Amino acid sequence: MAKLYFKYGAVGSSKTAQALMTKFNYEQKNHKVLLIKSNIDNRDMENGKIIVKSRIGLCSSCETFDKTENLFNFVKSRGYLGEKCVVIVDEAQFCTAKQIDELHMVSQYVPVLCYGLLTNFKTQLFEGSKRLVEVAESLMEIKSICDCGKKATINARFVNGKLETDGDEIVIGDTTYKGICYGCYQKLKEK
Repeated sequence: MAKLYFKYGAVGSSKTAQALMTKFNYEQKNHKVLLIKSNIDNRDMENGKIIVKSRIGLCSSCETFDKTENLFNFVKSRGYLGEKCVVIVDEAQFCTAKQIDELHMVSQYVPVLCYGLLTNFKTQLFEGSKRLVEVAESLMEIKSICDCGKKATINARFVNGKLETDGDEIVIGDTTYKGICYGCYQKLKEK
């Protein structure tokens, strides 16, 4: 049955790897898969085009969209509202609330599987993630652990090795993000 799924986890929890494995599984069952992500995440490129790439090396070409794109029309114009079609969204936290509503409309025709972070480095919900929590028919946490062994729940941002707790919500590039537990986050904040 078609519905809107949100699979979320901290940085390094294998969200993208799972998205790519899901894509492979659907393709093995002869489904048409539209893999998309926001052009905000332009870290990984191949032949001048943004790709979806996991930390363990899995990768795939994808289509990208910007914050002004109507995602229902985007999916429809590419012919993915029919039988045996599925839409997979990587880095779904970068969608706007309106785009999540548009993906919810898409899910009335085909399954829409969204993968992404729940919160930013300030421990606040991303706009897209907030809307997904509000409207998705299925929510699933992808768990990972902190260096200390406890469950990672914080998407910590480090600049030059130091924890950063203030700044722009989205920084792509010379920044390191790491999933850590709340206890380790508090200890790093105190330093």
